[in-house]
Amino acid sequence: MVTATTSEDETEQHEESALETARRQLAGAAELVDVDEGVIERLNHPDRVQRVSIPLKRDDGTTEVYTGYRAQHDSVRGPFKGGLRYHPGVSEQECIGLSMWMTWKCAVMDLPFGGAKGGIVVDPKTLSEGEKERLTRRFAQELRDVIGPKRDIPAPDMGTGPQEMAWFMDAYSMQEGETTPGVVTGKPPVIGGSFGREGAPGRSVGIIAEQAIDYYDWDIDGTTVAVQGFGSVGAYAARYLDDLGATVVAVSDVDGAIYDPDGLDTRDVEDHDERPGMVSGYDAPRSLANEELLELDVDVLIPAAIGNVLTADNADDVQADMIVEGANGPTTSAADAVFDERDIPVVPDILANAGGVTVSYFEWLQDINRRQWSLDRVNEELRTEMLKAWDAVRDQVDRRDVSWRDATYAVALNRVAEAHEARGLWP
Repeated sequence: MVTATTSEDETEQHEESALETARRQLAGAAELVDVDEGVIERLNHPDRVQRVSIPLKRDDGTTEVYTGYRAQHDSVRGPFKGGLRYHPGVSEQECIGLSMWMTWKCAVMDLPFGGAKGGIVVDPKTLSEGEKERLTRRFAQELRDVIGPKRDIPAPDMGTGPQEMAWFMDAYSMQEGETTPGVVTGKPPVIGGSFGREGAPGRSVGIIAEQAIDYYDWDIDGTTVAVQGFGSVGAYAARYLDDLGATVVAVSDVDGAIYDPDGLDTRDVEDHDERPGMVSGYDAPRSLANEELLELDVDVLIPAAIGNVLTADNADDVQADMIVEGANGPTTSAADAVFDERDIPVVPDILANAGGVTVSYFEWLQDINRRQWSLDRVNEELRTEMLKAWDAVRDQVDRRDVSWRDATYAVALNRVAEAHEARGLWP
């Protein structure tokens, strides 16, 4: 397993950080492949972490100063790539850990990028639209020396979206004196964004879940699915599988979960009249807590909300036959070990939700060539790339008889290590 043993007591006392998880997984992957120890040591550390102070004049005339980060992990295969999140929990350690995952994600998809991640320590719900715009534009200015279409290309993440990317791109372009759409991805299509980018992470989760269901010789018609987090990832994944004939029995948002053993209409869940946009207002037979959804007796569980929701505390209570990770880092190392002992396959995030960075790569290409692709082409190209990555990982699973996470990391680490060994160490 790409995990280290952790007792339940240790887990309860100390919640594993993204960086700790990423380093444990790297150590485990290093045992599977023949990689120089010096390369592994380099990959345990980011190339650079930028910390900035961002002053914001609030609508009431007061000034507040927020903290922002940009962690750049590794660029041996190409420019840094990764999201910008606005969330109270953003920290330097989290950004470093997530930037490591981005390095593996880009490598397993064989994209010419390295990993990065950043964000601002702020609750975006406390900001007006104008305040959010001013904060974003100042953040772009503070990061201007370390980003660029050939250096580091941010994208949306938790708490950000196409509008923030539009402001970010405009602020950067104004300082450069020319329109530079390739500095970020996830923009609105009208200013160089790609069709299909917003739904790409969820679509790729659906594609990989479809392949995993077929791998285990299950009939997708009637396969039961529970999705924690009916947001930009979970909703698209649920609808993709629903369209294929799977039975999506439960979905949730921050307000709670709904459950119908006969299956939910995933295209109607957020379109109901009562409290539109919240799944808890949908007329379902049962309401559940988010924690209860994770323990439902279903074929496929997709944790697509936040990290660290599957832990040593609840891993023994999970009844799903397979887990496909939609969120970044939803499974702790301790939970991973439990699932391995119970023979519950876990398809990792760095493969399953890699559609986001893959379509970001398509967007970057479109910006460079100034030629926009149709939605059909984007979806077709995305499926092709996801199946190529799936085949590479599946080959490792079959050949080495290892877990899906081990196999995914082996593919990624091999590619990154080969690039480091080819380029060498300068000076």
